[in-house]
Parts: sequence; structure tokens; C-alpha cells
Amino acid sequence: MSKIYVVGIGPGEYEQMTLKAIHALENSDVIIGYTVYVDLVRDHFAGKEFMTTPMKKEVDRCVIAFEEAQKGKTVSMICSGDAGVYGMAGLMYEVGVRYPEVELEIIPGVTAALGGGAVLGAPLIHDFCLISLSDLLTPWEKIEKRLLAASEADLSICLYNPSSKKRHDYLMKACDLMMQYKSPETVCGIVGNIAREGEFSRVMTLKELRDTQVDMFTTVFVGNSQTKEINGKMVTPRGYKGVQD
Repeated sequence: MSKIYVVGIGPGEYEQMTLKAIHALENSDVIIGYTVYVDLVRDHFAGKEFMTTPMKKEVDRCVIAFEEAQKGKTVSMICSGDAGVYGMAGLMYEVGVRYPEVELEIIPGVTAALGGGAVLGAPLIHDFCLISLSDLLTPWEKIEKRLLAASEADLSICLYNPSSKKRHDYLMKACDLMMQYKSPETVCGIVGNIAREGEFSRVMTLKELRDTQVDMFTTVFVGNSQTKEINGKMVTPRGYKGVQD
């Protein structure tokens, strides 16, 4: 049976790929992905055949993967972070209905919430949610409802795709929505270029976050009412008894 691995390659650097992901790529004849992600792994898997498509060509990318697998090749479809978190795993299963003879295996990876969380400290120790601010595939009205519901429930919130040239004010709008239920002094943090050249991080209040410029390579962390700053790190307590402030 033909085989496709759908591989989460982590946030960027080779050292943050899982061994299982590395083995899948080593065992593949063809590695397929968005151009930016292929460039992250190309040097570590010399001798492989690489195929890329630009952004917004995700369905085409999936079809290419299945067509290559049908030729008898072992294929890896790569995604940044985790393949099942805003990745290609779901779409590969949807397209794969047309290719029942091809087996899929999903290989998990370190998503930006985890990679960025480690840089900031421990922002996601308690209940949290991930919300993408991109309205390319989700109506903004639905994103608004999710931001309000998560804020009212006092969840820590991790925001993906917080800004772009067309959506330069979306983080500001999101912060205004969250401040309907969260204090302006809520501890927040940002991490940019996680595990890549130029990585940076900063801890700030929700009020300060509202006026902070970010881009698509920035992951945003908004704490809950218990989140605090400890020695420059963002920490959300889980509530263990006997821990002294």
C-alpha cells in the first residue's frame, strides 16, 4: 500500500523536530510542502526530491502528494508546528477520500503555542485555548464570539496569525474584545520567529499588547486572571496548595 506521512516539523529549528518526524523524512522519497517550510528542512535531508506550492494552494499540494504516492513513492507532506493544529492533516484526510489505496500516517510536532510558551516561561500551565485571528477561512464574526467566550471563561488564550498587511489592526480589535472580560493589566507575552533566526520575546500587559505591532511570525499569549510575571517570565499558576508567593 502507498504511504504518505503528514509531518509536523515543529517551529523551525532541526533540534525541535521529533525523532519520529526525522525518521519519516529520512524514509521518504519525496518531501512536499509550502515553500517556506521546505526551505527549513532542505539542508538536513539532502538527496530527497522536494516539491513546493505557494500559500493558498493547499488543495493542489495535497493532490500532488497523493499522485506521487500512487507512483509507488513514499511521501512526506510537511507542516510547520503540528500537522493537526492549523496544519494539513484534516485536508489530507478530506482529499484522501479519492485515493483509498493510499495510507496516511500523522506525525505530531511542536506547535507554536508550545515552542513559544517555553520561550516565555510557563503561560499555558492551566486551561487554555488557541484562536487564529486569520479570517481567510473563518468569518471574523465567529472569531469575535470565540474571543469573547474564552475571555469570559477566564481562559489563557494563545493567538495565531495575529496580523498581516491586510489585517494590521486585528490584534488591536482582539484586545479590545478581550478587555470586555479581562483586566487591562492581564499579563501577556509575544514571541517572534520561534526557534528561527531573529527569535525575540517580550512580556507586557494586555493594555500594552493592544498597541504592539506584530506580524504573521509572531505568536501572542494572553494570560488568565491568575497569570503573573516572575523574573521576566510569564507564568500561569495551576493552583498547587502550599506554594508561597
